[in-house]
Amino acid sequence: MALPAPSQRTGNAHEFSVSEISFALKKVVEGEFGHVRLRGEVSGYRGPHSSGHCYFSLKDEKARIDAVIWRGVFSKLRFKPEEGMEVIATGKLTTYPGSSKYQIVIEALEPAGAGALMALLEERRKKFAAEGLFAEERKKRLPYLPEVIGVVTSPTGAVIRDILHRLQDRFPRHVLVWPVRVQGETSAAEVAAAIRGFNAMKKDGPVPRPDLLIVARGGGSIEDLWGFNEEVAVRAAAESEIPLISAVGHETDTTLIDFVSDRRAPTPTAAAEIAVPVRAELVDAVMDRSRRLTRAEARLIEQGKNDLRGLARGLPRLAELIALPRQRFDSAADRLARGLIRATEVKRAQLQRLEGRVSLRPIRQRIRDRRDRVTEVAARAERAERRHLADLARRLDASAKLLKSYSYEGVLERGFAVVLDENGKLVRGSEGRKPGEALNLEFAGKDRLGVVVADGGGTPRPKPHPSKSKSTPAPKQGKLL
Repeated sequence: MALPAPSQRTGNAHEFSVSEISFALKKVVEGEFGHVRLRGEVSGYRGPHSSGHCYFSLKDEKARIDAVIWRGVFSKLRFKPEEGMEVIATGKLTTYPGSSKYQIVIEALEPAGAGALMALLEERRKKFAAEGLFAEERKKRLPYLPEVIGVVTSPTGAVIRDILHRLQDRFPRHVLVWPVRVQGETSAAEVAAAIRGFNAMKKDGPVPRPDLLIVARGGGSIEDLWGFNEEVAVRAAAESEIPLISAVGHETDTTLIDFVSDRRAPTPTAAAEIAVPVRAELVDAVMDRSRRLTRAEARLIEQGKNDLRGLARGLPRLAELIALPRQRFDSAADRLARGLIRATEVKRAQLQRLEGRVSLRPIRQRIRDRRDRVTEVAARAERAERRHLADLARRLDASAKLLKSYSYEGVLERGFAVVLDENGKLVRGSEGRKPGEALNLEFAGKDRLGVVVADGGGTPRPKPHPSKSKSTPAPKQGKLL
């Protein structure tokens, strides 16, 4: 086939740049398809990129399409993509001009039917079983009668009312409710946070730490219960130090949290029945054991009495046991009385012999001499004490006279007076005194006289000179006080 001439091949067609044609194609694809739903198998999934975005492919037996999930959308997905998982993706079909490829920007993701969910559930179950999370030796023993019970459930549903009502009927306990969403995208994270929050409480804190946890939810479809199959919730239940009862769904519903819990209850009401015993039955059992213990104790005491009576019949009588010792005691008492009398007579005879050998006259004379000496010393001590007291009295009288001579009161008795101001302080001179100021004169015997200053203190006033003229009368002398 012959090629056209150059002029014919080029013609007048518009020349596009690479960018222009790429963005034109992008506009056509987005405008033609817009939002689509694709069913395919996840391929090449390696988890979120360091940027938080996810890049993988969707494929079937004949074709493949690139897929991307932005970071903000990925954090809100209810189901996370997994390698080989068949999904239905909803998103916007677009192109990536940098590599001339078309792709789907996923906005929603869900498993392709219940069969896919069950396959995913089975895969997770095998994974957790291989890690030993379902082993019986891991399961903790439930407390027989917990003081505080923590319940993780929705605060507005019928589940919490059923649990509280059943606990009230059987054995009322202190209940702490941690409200969570039991369905939806955030359900698993909230359940995990609640379990870890209860475990983080301190035993002696302001809010008491539960002795038992109940994770409960009513029945629903596998999609509704999927939050209790998520890894974050399952691992939180497995790590719980507090014994945990799972009561998710109806009796026929099974979630992965049931396998890691310490006890599974078919319904939330059954969880309350497992948590506490029936108080009335417990009281009856205690009373029955008390009655049995009382009867057994009475039988034991009666048997002991009978054994004691049998042993007592084989023992000799008390009078026979003490007859011989009593006779020996009486004989010893008689010999003791006679021995005391004989000992007294022997000592008296010995004393009489010693009295004859020793003369008491020198001893009596010495006692009289010592008595006279004591009397003389006592008389001398009495005279010395009187002289000492008289000397102290003379010295005290002389000190009193000297004190009186030094006292200003003695000066006042000789006709002098003391000048005091209004506050009772001593006035030592006229300096600083103002006319009209009130002063007090104190005489002997505390006698006082009030005066008023006529002129101010300070520089002495000059003496008036007498006039040479006899006709002019002399000025009158001013008052000092």
